[in-house]
Amino acid sequence: MGVKIISLKLSTDFSNDILRKKIAKELRIRDFSFQIENKSLDARNKANIHWLLSVVVHSDEITGGEYSKTEILTIPYRKRNKSAMVIGNGPAGFFCAFVLQKAGFEVTMIDRGSEVDKRGNSIELFESTGNFDPNGNYAFGEGGAGAFSDGKLTSRSKHISKEKQFILSTYIEAGAPKEIAYMNHPHLGTDNLKLIVKNLRNSFIESGGTMMFENMLIDIIEANGKITEVITTKGVYTPDVLFIASGHSAYETYRMLIKRGVQFRTKNFALGCRMEHQQDVINIAQWGRARLPGVKAAEYRLTSPADGIHQVYSFCMCPGGIVVPATAYADTNIVNGMSYYKRDGHFANAACVAGIHPDSLVGKQVSPSEALDLVEDLERHFFRLTNSFVAPSCTISDFIAGKLRSKQLQTSYPLGIEAVPLWKLLPANVSSSLRSGLTDFSKKMSGFDTGVLIGLESKTSSPIQVLRDEYGCCTGFSNLFIIGEGSGYAGGIVSSAADGVRAGMGFILKD
Repeated sequence: MGVKIISLKLSTDFSNDILRKKIAKELRIRDFSFQIENKSLDARNKANIHWLLSVVVHSDEITGGEYSKTEILTIPYRKRNKSAMVIGNGPAGFFCAFVLQKAGFEVTMIDRGSEVDKRGNSIELFESTGNFDPNGNYAFGEGGAGAFSDGKLTSRSKHISKEKQFILSTYIEAGAPKEIAYMNHPHLGTDNLKLIVKNLRNSFIESGGTMMFENMLIDIIEANGKITEVITTKGVYTPDVLFIASGHSAYETYRMLIKRGVQFRTKNFALGCRMEHQQDVINIAQWGRARLPGVKAAEYRLTSPADGIHQVYSFCMCPGGIVVPATAYADTNIVNGMSYYKRDGHFANAACVAGIHPDSLVGKQVSPSEALDLVEDLERHFFRLTNSFVAPSCTISDFIAGKLRSKQLQTSYPLGIEAVPLWKLLPANVSSSLRSGLTDFSKKMSGFDTGVLIGLESKTSSPIQVLRDEYGCCTGFSNLFIIGEGSGYAGGIVSSAADGVRAGMGFILKD
């Protein structure tokens, strides 16, 4: 049987029958099987928007040809009389634990938050009443912050093809749509993710793993560079290796680690706001029309050199989504974006942030602990404005002009917004860069300045980064790994999960 890879252009609302006919006509064959290798939307010409497909075709009517799949991640198994503990049940923590379990370790995974259904109930209550639950919120709990997001599976990380294939295939086995294996911009939606993480949990437990919720890491005991005890709210553990995947919001955990001699350095991160538009505005700007058959909702990715000091860019764009109160604590106020698989909401949102170094915020060199303090102080400042989770807001046009003119603002944010001069709440250099960047974005996209800026975006990346060796182990330690977004090496579901996979494999290779 021969094989051939072909590229096809198809209408946005094509069917499987149309695709088969297109393949048959292109290759002049009748009997064949096929699989889509890649699918991306080409919207460069608004008069001719179409899907671009790369398709692998197998047929006895084809002569020769080769098709090599992505190299498969190989996890060496043997029965090991060693235990591993993983703190945090987000993508990094779960996939690290999953790899270790497949390698034969006895694995225990704990999370300070609740299991996903209980967590969802707490979030629903929070959004309807404002009553915050430290065990069930958008930051902590089963699935991590990603479980209540858009579920985007894109990543800019390089050299993770094996890890990415392993992650996507694991998600598909747990109930994810098969299209995530070939879509150029795959996403799961929070509705799919909540089901997927439960299936992953059940698979992990059925295979012999231990998983506990509402169990928070308090302290670690170290001797000669080795973690000997792990102290949590529900007991003391003595694992042979410890992996910490606490996410981007567990600042008290990172302060504890710094006190215990774990080495961190400061790095560039990002600050800004969440911007929101009517989805139709984005659709018209990107497609030239409000609806496009076969495509859920238009996306965008914007970058600008801004004022030449701090680059400004969009991040975590959620078509058809909602803006959510993503705080991890009862006295801070930050926002994020979320959407469902269908992406059929009336609004579109994305972070608009300026890349900045912690030193630039205060004009002097700061330590990792001071960098955490700077960000947390800003998050508390946004809360103190109303002493609630009402989000400060203004229109994009008012932010650019530096004048508050619009008071009646529409939003998807569930806990209400208050019109304020948002540019005055942010650090002056961040506001200056955002103003230049937003001006640039408004020139690039028609109707962009009609949008609204909401709240504080402070968790797109970490202001600190742990020092690690070639295997991912913390510098100066023999059995401590810090992974995922909080490590400063990852951002987003796939890159965090890949960081967890690599850390697990790194320890396996050392063992």
